[in-house]
Amino acid sequence: MSDFAALKTKNRAVPFMVAAGLVYEIIAAACSSPQTAEINANSRSETLMKWVKIGMAQAAVFVAIASILSETSWAPIFGGTLAGTMMGLSYVHANAAGLASAEPGTEDTNGQ
Repeated sequence: MSDFAALKTKNRAVPFMVAAGLVYEIIAAACSSPQTAEINANSRSETLMKWVKIGMAQAAVFVAIASILSETSWAPIFGGTLAGTMMGLSYVHANAAGLASAEPGTEDTNGQ
């Protein structure tokens, strides 16, 4: 138990949360949302998932930089990896659910 207390005194929560928040922010900037991805997967699945991948790559660069600059290099990596995994899986699920759905999207694929 004392090891856990010692970890808490080193303020590792801040770089962890910054890295996790950064991943969410970068992906949100590159994409719209898992909900929008699901709604419009039938018309834009390939494009939506392309931008998820681009967002993940951008996030990885920033998390790597944060890891290099941080006293606790594992905290940004752990936070960024956890957030990236959770958001990535959210988009994968949204894409699959949208492609399986017969509901209309919010975008007109006929250009009208």
